[in-house]
Amino acid sequence: MSDDRSAADAATDKMQAAGEAMKATGERMADSGASVGAKMLDQAEENVREAFAAMRAATQAKDLSEVMKIQGDYLRDQSSRAMTQAREIGEMIVQFGKNATDTMRGGMKG
Repeated sequence: MSDDRSAADAATDKMQAAGEAMKATGERMADSGASVGAKMLDQAEENVREAFAAMRAATQAKDLSEVMKIQGDYLRDQSSRAMTQAREIGEMIVQFGKNATDTMRGGMKG
């Protein structure tokens, strides 16, 4: 009977550890979600700022060729910015996945 009790206690301990790991993962998910959301807002703000700067420059252009140059520069810069921003968000998501997996693995050991 003692062996059955020990096995039950061990199983209960493992279940509690798994539950705690899931809770920790959930908390990290919330934190990571907030971080990703904040980063995306920062990026959107940067994009809007750059768009308005390009529009201001275009309104002060002397001729159509200067407007076209401003527009081309803006589009090139925005394309580069978009790739950088996507990479940053992707890296945050990958890091979150690694952290969540590590937390779950750590909670399942015992």
